[in-house]
Amino acid sequence: MELEQLTELIKAVSKSDCTSFCFEEGNLKIKIKKDRKVSASVSEKKAPAEEEPGEEPEDRFIRAPLVGTFYSSAKEDGEPLVKVGDVIHKGQVLGIVEAMKLMNDIESDLDGTVAEILIGNRSMVEYGQPLFRIVQTGA
Repeated sequence: MELEQLTELIKAVSKSDCTSFCFEEGNLKIKIKKDRKVSASVSEKKAPAEEEPGEEPEDRFIRAPLVGTFYSSAKEDGEPLVKVGDVIHKGQVLGIVEAMKLMNDIESDLDGTVAEILIGNRSMVEYGQPLFRIVQTGA
């Protein structure tokens, strides 16, 4: 993909109502997320021969179980419950979604490592929206 095409793609997504867009072609992956501003990341996937031997990690997503406001900590100015790189366990609280004045804990349904936090503190979330990308080892 040429730089001009990439620029047009970013402009098109920023003008649309979509909040997330992912494009993969060969070993090129383009991921665009829009909260209040547009951010984009471009990465190349490793070819299967380049991956390390042994147990292959599997990416999984923790998704919002309801519509509401996401909070990364239990206290207003507290430390986030999890950070990128944290090892998490099944049942661990990763964040909170407030809906209709009720606080709902977002618990992990798996063991793994937090690879990416896909939502900002105090951001609105939709039902099913990915909140965390988790690298799970084993099954």
